[in-house]
Amino acid sequence: MTAIDFYTHVADRLEVAARLVAKAFAQHGSVRVLTPDAATTEELDRSLWLKPPIAFLPHCRVSSALAGETPIWVDHVDDHPGPAAVLINLQAEPPSFFPRFERLVEIVGIDETDAAAGRARFRFYRERGYEMSMHSLAER
Repeated sequence: MTAIDFYTHVADRLEVAARLVAKAFAQHGSVRVLTPDAATTEELDRSLWLKPPIAFLPHCRVSSALAGETPIWVDHVDDHPGPAAVLINLQAEPPSFFPRFERLVEIVGIDETDAAAGRARFRFYRERGYEMSMHSLAER
């Protein structure tokens, strides 16, 4: 069963997503990031070319001809045809294909709309019996 990690009180969701992509890639070897829209896909794509500054995170879109050979996929397409160990969700709804992954990472921002969507996703997973861990990134 998919293990789920919630990162809450996140001020910059894309910055945290980029850090978690690097961590998941190092630990698990393959990562899929599900973004909410094309603009967010582009922004995260740019960020992964620049961060971390002393490393390279090989990534592409789901439709790329190199997708089968690339360990990190960043896209807003609600589909995942290939293998990956970790799914990072930036959408408001639970991804339809999340049970295919070993781990699911949910990143919940600080604004009320995002927090409410995060609570709804938490309830969705809890009602289905998934094991969940919480990580608050609230500034102390």
